[in-house]
Amino acid sequence: MTEPATTTPGQADDTVNESTQAPASAATGAATALASSAEVEEAMKDVVDPELGINVVDLGLLYGVHVDQDNVATLDLTLTSAACPLTDVIEDQTRSALTGGPGGGVVSDYRINWVWMPPWGPDKITDDGREQLRALGFNV
Repeated sequence: MTEPATTTPGQADDTVNESTQAPASAATGAATALASSAEVEEAMKDVVDPELGINVVDLGLLYGVHVDQDNVATLDLTLTSAACPLTDVIEDQTRSALTGGPGGGVVSDYRINWVWMPPWGPDKITDDGREQLRALGFNV
C-alpha cells in the first residue's frame, strides 16, 4: 500500500499545513464500507502521544475528522508543541490505527493536516484524559 504523505510541523502560526493525499491501492483489500467520523475518532484512540502516554483524542490533539466518498479520512491534528520531535511516531501509529489490520482497516487511506490554530492547551483535554494524567501524577 502506498503510504500517505504528511507534512512536518513547522512554526506555530495561523496557517494550516496540508498534506497531499497518496492514492489508495485497490489491491490491499482496503475497507469498502464508508467509515463514520465517530469510527475514525474511536480508532484514533489507539494513537498514543509518545511523551505523555495518553491517546491523541483524550489529549484533545484531534481537532477534526472528515471522511470523503472514497473512504479517505482527513484528520486535523495538532501537537502539544510545534517543536515536537516525535511526529513520525504519531504518523506511524495513525497508519496502523486507520489502515492496518485484517480487511484493510477503518478507512482506505488518510491524510493529516497539521494545524496550529487554535493553539493546543490543557483546556482541550477530555475528562478521561485528565483522569489518565492524574493517574500518572500530573496535576490537571
